[in-house]
Amino acid sequence: MDTSFFRTLTLQDAIVRILTDATARKAVIRLNVSLAASGINSHGYAILSYETGDIRHRAFYLPRAGTSPLEAAIEQDFEQNELYSPVSREIAFSREFFESLAEEIERTKASPTPPAGDGSEYDAEEAQQDRYRKLRVYPGSQFLNIGVDNQVTWPKEETLVKFDRYHFILMPKTQDHVQSIHVDLTWNQLSYGEAMTLINRFLSIMTWCDDQFAIAQDGWAGTPAPTVVFKRDLAFATTHMWIFDRKIPSSDDARRALALYREARNAEQSYMISYPVLNYYKIVEIRNHGKGAVKKVKTLSR
Repeated sequence: MDTSFFRTLTLQDAIVRILTDATARKAVIRLNVSLAASGINSHGYAILSYETGDIRHRAFYLPRAGTSPLEAAIEQDFEQNELYSPVSREIAFSREFFESLAEEIERTKASPTPPAGDGSEYDAEEAQQDRYRKLRVYPGSQFLNIGVDNQVTWPKEETLVKFDRYHFILMPKTQDHVQSIHVDLTWNQLSYGEAMTLINRFLSIMTWCDDQFAIAQDGWAGTPAPTVVFKRDLAFATTHMWIFDRKIPSSDDARRALALYREARNAEQSYMISYPVLNYYKIVEIRNHGKGAVKKVKTLSR
């Protein structure tokens, strides 16, 4: 205790004393701190230089792991025996630094202000983990993300749904995203095809309950968490010189074929695959009546 700074035991106690005691602060000359090796398997040390009366002193601080209870006179031979690192770098804190810091502490006490921001940056990770827990997103999850064009009743917030013995997630439509279904292939033990069958069966029941359409669109698989599906921004053809010189076909068969083709392409764009196939078949049937004739056309087209 004879060589301690104002009878403090640790570096933390010494700094607290400096910042709260003007006499101790006035005695400080410099605090040198380093993360260099201070002994075998021990890193970090500090040297506090201070003055009492006309006498200069130095207090030495080491990690607990770097000292022994038997080293009673460690301060006397610290520099000779304890600076183990051949090269070291120190940072020095002067008395002026502690004076400025103490003044700032007093000003803060006199007129406390609320912390900047709401602290949300510290809560973002916890909020994400809580969201994953609610949605049953686990390490190793592999999600299938499918957009859905529909008019059935849909939740306005992302929702975990249990359907039969499976779980999947529904996400709402936003300004940039379509309504979507997300299935964890790993934890539901489903293949891509099995998951699409599950989604279609779910949409079938939704369609029956609400008497509205529900069409599974395209998507992708392999994301570790459910991922929103953006609205389609389909490319279209434009031209500076638009020339169109067509007339209504005079043939009833031609007009019917064009109407069937338009409806087939529109349905195909909405992922109603079976309906386009039926319409294309009807186009072939206009001139080829009966299954035998249609099969013959199919054979010739190959």
